[in-house]
Amino acid sequence: MSNLGNIAIFVDVQNIYYTTKQTFNRSFDYRLFWKEMSEQGNIVTAIAYAIDSNNDGQRKFQDALRHIGFDVKLKPYIQRADGSAKGDWDVGITIDVLDNAPNVDTIVLMSGDGDFELLLRTITKRNKCKTQVVGVEKLTANLLIDAADIYTPINPAWLK
Repeated sequence: MSNLGNIAIFVDVQNIYYTTKQTFNRSFDYRLFWKEMSEQGNIVTAIAYAIDSNNDGQRKFQDALRHIGFDVKLKPYIQRADGSAKGDWDVGITIDVLDNAPNVDTIVLMSGDGDFELLLRTITKRNKCKTQVVGVEKLTANLLIDAADIYTPINPAWLK
């Protein structure tokens, strides 16, 4: 395995949850992923961005992420009057990635959201860090894959 040096990991929890459920009907194994990433480098920052839906299952999941080593950032779940929901971490993830990119060798973004393409191109231009995207292959935007130095599709070995 390659040495990724000092690594910062940023997880779009909702994106990973829904894309692995939709594609594999299984959950992502963050503990196994952490183990594999720590064998490739030194994890100095790991942040998981989630929606605070105030239910016991979610709280247990968030506690498990903290136990693994993730800093869990929560945003309230907002139900609009028309029935739609809002809970988007794109700006928060972007700010944290921009803040951390100058201090690490590799940024790992776990998301398939094409909105992050400009972010990866920007940090590649401004910093000397590599970028790696981890996402479900058929649900990861091609623009995002193309913007990353390394693309790693989520495979069944990382699921439980």
